Amino acid sequence: MANIGFIGVGNMGGPMARNLLKAGHKVKAFDLMPELVQNVVGAGGTKAGSAQEAAQDVDVVISMLPAGKHVLSVYTGDKGILAVAKPGTLFIDSSTIDVKSAREAIAAAEAKGMLMVDAPVSGGVAGAENAALTFMVGGSDAAFAKARPVLEAMGKKIVHAGGAGNGQVAKICNNMVLGISMIAVSEAFVMAEKLGLSAQAMFDIVSSSSGSCWALVNHCPVPGPVPTSAANRDYKPGFAAELMLKDLKLSQEAARSAGAQTPLGAEATALFSEYVQGGNGPSDYSGIIRMIRSMN
Repeated sequence: MANIGFIGVGNMGGPMARNLLKAGHKVKAFDLMPELVQNVVGAGGTKAGSAQEAAQDVDVVISMLPAGKHVLSVYTGDKGILAVAKPGTLFIDSSTIDVKSAREAIAAAEAKGMLMVDAPVSGGVAGAENAALTFMVGGSDAAFAKARPVLEAMGKKIVHAGGAGNGQVAKICNNMVLGISMIAVSEAFVMAEKLGLSAQAMFDIVSSSSGSCWALVNHCPVPGPVPTSAANRDYKPGFAAELMLKDLKLSQEAARSAGAQTPLGAEATALFSEYVQGGNGPSDYSGIIRMIRSMN
């Protein structure tokens, strides 16, 4: 079992840290919001007074932070966690950030002789709570091999996506597909409504036909057909629309840097931006069907 420092124990990081404790690891947690740290302490963890303290005298450091600038700020510089960690510490960043920042952070770790992976997740809060996340991992073979046993305490599928930053590449490509899919599903349901086809009949047919997709089967945007979908609880997330927009913006930033043309990705970004700007950021991303319905 490992001694683990966990930086960022909010909606995702908190349950991930608690699952590490359930698996027998020791966890020292830090977050800017003390009440979030207390949730980990109450499950058997200990409190760190700073990110630097969380990274000291541990075997592994896991971070779950909002953006690339936060990751680089926490990891690098004279007061960064790379400067205070003991030799041989493994770093796992499970934030969803831009590819460039992920690669910079890993390069900084490797320059100090450390192993590090970028390991963003898929599965949402429910996946975090149930230790059922999918980890998309970028980094060297040695770093991945060392990280895998730790990740297995928090997820059910661990995939090595390749070199540094490739975990982020996989995550933003996946979520671009998800965002586009939800818009397509929502448009189809609204059109079906207007043409007199019930939501249940629409779901029963499409979910077993060529139009079926993960967004429909798991996050159906209308109440009824999928009891666990956010549509049945007034679009309480789930996966917040503002987080979908963040990922779509990352996808477009990456597309521009690579010279890749993603017209549907760009349109999905524009539509989710309009939805979030309308005050719907905290709502589930499937709630975009309400905006599409209002357009009609």
